[in-house]
Amino acid sequence: MSTPPAPGSRARWIRLAALVLLLALAAGSAAFWDPRTVIAAVPAGWRAPAFAGLFALGTLAFLPKPALSVAAGLLFGARWGVPVAVAGTTLGAAIAFGLGRGLGQQALRPLLRGRALTALDRQLTERGFRSVLLLRLVPGVPFQVVNIGAALCGVRLGPYLAGTALGVLPATAAYAVAGASADRPGSPAFLVSTAAVLLFGAAGLAAAWRGRRTQAAPAA
Repeated sequence: MSTPPAPGSRARWIRLAALVLLLALAAGSAAFWDPRTVIAAVPAGWRAPAFAGLFALGTLAFLPKPALSVAAGLLFGARWGVPVAVAGTTLGAAIAFGLGRGLGQQALRPLLRGRALTALDRQLTERGFRSVLLLRLVPGVPFQVVNIGAALCGVRLGPYLAGTALGVLPATAAYAVAGASADRPGSPAFLVSTAAVLLFGAAGLAAAWRGRRTQAAPAA
């Protein structure tokens, strides 16, 4: 006869299932609301914090973060669009971290085995700020993968949020400024920000290509 799972083990997997369900619901909800319509219904003085909250929910719904940053620039200009986009990104990262730490860590942390995963866990735990900062700066690293991965490791919330806010600043600023200056395609702001966006995109493609080459090398 098989041994029934312990009550504590069952509770951990129930929390993990709840995490997956919440992320799935967030992703599905993106089809039913339009940020522009929501922002238009908010009083002018509250639109910036309201958009930061919508930005955070958008990251949970797996909406493209560059598109959200461009929208921030279009709505608020470069002066306010950049801080609003960074605030929304950091808030979304904090929510995802809290969900992952509270609902998924106990179930998934025992699966962090193997030399590479153990080294990553130790790096995030012992050098949380620097590790998160580098992961946010590297193009092509999925935003939510870093959120959930950090939640499963031992990194503390403070260094995680600080590394996130600083790490996402360059790319977020480039996208927001591009959105803010889109009506002036010949302006220096638009040209410089567009060049930065293309550079980030090229770096992301190069990182993805190197990753595929690395994975294919052992098979060869």
